[in-house]
Amino acid sequence: MTTKHNHAPRFGQKFDGCPRCDELKAGAAPVTWGKSRKQQDAERAAEIRAHDCNAAGCSIVCTFGDW
Repeated sequence: MTTKHNHAPRFGQKFDGCPRCDELKAGAAPVTWGKSRKQQDAERAAEIRAHDCNAAGCSIVCTFGDW
């Protein structure tokens, strides 16, 4: 959990006197609720590149990465 803002949501704006805004101004990481599509795609591509059919015991046709 993070410190709560003491004002209504104003995305991208930071207010003086708000404890959470003060943390963000000081360099605290913003809260993320999930990975972006770009991050998910990059991780999936890395998994596919790292796949080794011999180690995984794939047959003649490898289906790794198929949806």
